[in-house]
This record gives sequence, structure tokens and C-alpha cells, in this order.
Amino acid sequence: MKEIEILIEVKSTKQIAINALKQFTCHGIKHTLDIYFFDPLRQDLQPEVNGRLRRSFRLRKKDTECSIAYKIDHFKQGGDKWLYSDEHEVSVHNFDIMLSILRHLGLQELVVVDNEKHVFTTPEYEVVLENVKNFGLFLEVEQLSQVPDDKIIDAKKKIKKFLSSLNIKFGNELNSGKPELILKKQTNLFSIESRPNFAKRKKRRISPQTPPPPLATSKFKKD
Repeated sequence: MKEIEILIEVKSTKQIAINALKQFTCHGIKHTLDIYFFDPLRQDLQPEVNGRLRRSFRLRKKDTECSIAYKIDHFKQGGDKWLYSDEHEVSVHNFDIMLSILRHLGLQELVVVDNEKHVFTTPEYEVVLENVKNFGLFLEVEQLSQVPDDKIIDAKKKIKKFLSSLNIKFGNELNSGKPELILKKQTNLFSIESRPNFAKRKKRRISPQTPPPPLATSKFKKD
């Protein structure tokens, strides 16, 4: 499934953001635990030297539901600006057993994202206020309908226009997902000097312990 979305840091308080989103259909609060993995034998399933994740594998527990997903990120041709993702996701029956299987297969834990999501929808978008434990407050807006490749940029412009209509104070648009943002806090782990030996590392779970440096504050600008 093609994912077209924008992730942006919320500078307003959580309550102000919730009040601004109450005009949309509310689907309640969902707790999501995501564990992202790397493969020590495959470079394409490892972060790049700057923490960029172009492909990722995730085990998710969302309330009582569980799933695994493989995600491929696509970027603007000739640049590093994220456009959309292809996500291949399937439900699994038991989170703990699946986690054990992945460990036995040699995959190692890279990032853990513990997230409280306030979920809303409009006819066009899923709008999720995400309170990531020990990390920050974000808003993710995802296009619900599928869009042809030649219409992706236009679809993202419409999402930006939608964001600008909300009575919420935002930081800058984030050109990466939450797992990558967490990794970029750990830049010392992915230096050029250490990258060739990444596959030889002992298993290490990377999870956010301290909040990231504050992002620049700005009102979301229309194109």
C-alpha cells in the first residue's frame, strides 16, 4: 500500500491540539508499541551513516492487535526529500511469539517507539495526534485514497494546505519518520568510522531516553 503523509512536530500544547481536532470524526485513543529491526547481514536493512532509513521492518502491537510490516521509502528524484512509502503489512496472532521468531532469525532491535495516538478522520485524511514517550508531540496526516505517482506532489501540497487551516502551532515539516528521528539523536552510533563494523555489533536496543533538541518553531507555510 502506498502511504502519502506528512509528519510535523506540534508546538502547541496537547490539549490545544486536541481541541482543534475535535471538529473531525474521533476514533478514540490507541496505544501503539513499534519495534524496528535491522539485519546485520543485509545493508539495505540497516541505517545509513546519517541515520537515514530507506527500508525498515517493524513489529507492531496496537492495543490487542499485532502486525509486521516491511516499508520502502521513496524520495524525490535527485534529492533526499521524502515523497511516499510502500508498506507491506500483515496481521500476526501473537506479539511475543513473533518477537521470539524474529530474534531467532537473526534480526536485531534497532528502535522502540512507544506512542499514544489520538485518531481522527476527515473524508480525505486520517489525522493522528501522536504523543511519543520521551520524545515529543507530533501530528501525522495521511491521505486515505490511493494517488497516482504523477499526483503525489499535488496531494502533499493539499495536505500542507489542510495543516495550515488548523488552529495549531507547528514546527517545520519532518522529512523522515519517527524511527529515523530517534536514530538521528544517536549520531555517534552511526558515524562513518563505525558504519563498516555495524554488522559486527552486539545486539543493542536503541530507545529514546531524553527529549531531542527542540526543532525550529514556525507556522506551517502554504506553498
